[in-house]
Amino acid sequence: MKFGDNLRQIRKSKKMSQEQLAEKMNVTRQSVSKWENGEAYPEMNNILQLCKIFNCSIYDLVQTEMSDISSLDDEIVLNAAKLNNEKQKQVKTLSNIISLIGKIGAIVLKVAIPFIIIAMIIVPYIINNVELQGEELVFSTENIKIIDGDKLEVGELIIGELDEEALQSDVANMIRNNTKTEIIIYAEVAFVLLVIYILLMVDILNNIEKLFSNIKNNDTPFTLDNVGYIKRISYLMIALIIIVPLSGLILNSVLGFTQGESSLGLISVLEILIIFSMSYIFEYGYEIQKDSKGKIYS
Repeated sequence: MKFGDNLRQIRKSKKMSQEQLAEKMNVTRQSVSKWENGEAYPEMNNILQLCKIFNCSIYDLVQTEMSDISSLDDEIVLNAAKLNNEKQKQVKTLSNIISLIGKIGAIVLKVAIPFIIIAMIIVPYIINNVELQGEELVFSTENIKIIDGDKLEVGELIIGELDEEALQSDVANMIRNNTKTEIIIYAEVAFVLLVIYILLMVDILNNIEKLFSNIKNNDTPFTLDNVGYIKRISYLMIALIIIVPLSGLILNSVLGFTQGESSLGLISVLEILIIFSMSYIFEYGYEIQKDSKGKIYS
């Protein structure tokens, strides 16, 4: 049974004419007639007022079980949301872009993990085969050498874009202040923390992607699943805040490295993206619910 038929049946059961209902609703009789004939649908605030007048539920009017606005007929949803075609395109385009950023970002970060694992394998080999003679590093095997001034060759593996002077200084400080066993342990711990850091960021980006799947599918973003994603992102951000200083403490205080600001930069980018995501979701929710004066549809 359609909305108009339900409205007519309930109105007649209350022994109320179209004119009387129109007066109570503060609309014209023609508007009520169009609602009942299926020529138009009332706005959501009018649907709620009808429920109040007839002392009935929205289910009695639309004949569909609902827990939120997405359960209404498509025509009523579009009427209540009042999003024109241009706005809908903007919403979907932006949703797709943010979702794509989350997906691509997670893939890029995952690619870095194998390289970290390789570093975890070759670093102990390098440390065990390097000696400090005065202020100069000397490798005890021909399998390790610095070539072209900015590349470290380990067997057949070549690591490029190195600052030879900085490399000499940092490694010299480590060897001078720590035993080789301590250096290897500290380095491996730092690598493990770096992997955890990357996995946390991957999880955050995956949850950001999921946040916008509802909008991409023409559904409301106000779901318990999305609330769960937001909470998980908050917990992951707390973990990042703990991991970054911890890894920095190992690299700076113990090994004598000068930690770059790239990790903090990445966190800042994620924070901006998360804050923007939250504001965007609630802006979209406002567009949907503004006709009900901020009340939740139920």
